[in-house]
Amino acid sequence: QVQLVESGGGLVQPGGSLRLSCAASGFTFSTYAMTWVRQGPGKGLEWVSSITSGGDRTTYVDSVKGRFAISRNNAKNTLYLQMNSLEPEDTAVYYCVKESGISYPGDLEVWGQGTLITVSS
Repeated sequence: QVQLVESGGGLVQPGGSLRLSCAASGFTFSTYAMTWVRQGPGKGLEWVSSITSGGDRTTYVDSVKGRFAISRNNAKNTLYLQMNSLEPEDTAVYYCVKESGISYPGDLEVWGQGTLITVSS
């Protein structure tokens, strides 16, 4: 079955960096756009970034532009989110999500279990 497994979360100090990974299985990874969504404590879901199936186009929410970078390795069936200059406001559970087609925005079809990022000194 379709499965998305995030890793790389943890505690980091403000200004620090982390890289999230999402290992995908059960579908042809290279033919679907992918998205990262986060949910901060006591907050709703917030779309963070998306990437097309081939990785040729990306998009970001304004609050992370210039700090986060989404990428993918289709040979390894893995999605990444490089997060730099982290701020306390980035504290959230981050979800890897499979889109419904080769590009975005589409339907968010399958969600991973999430990985917690805590930005605190």
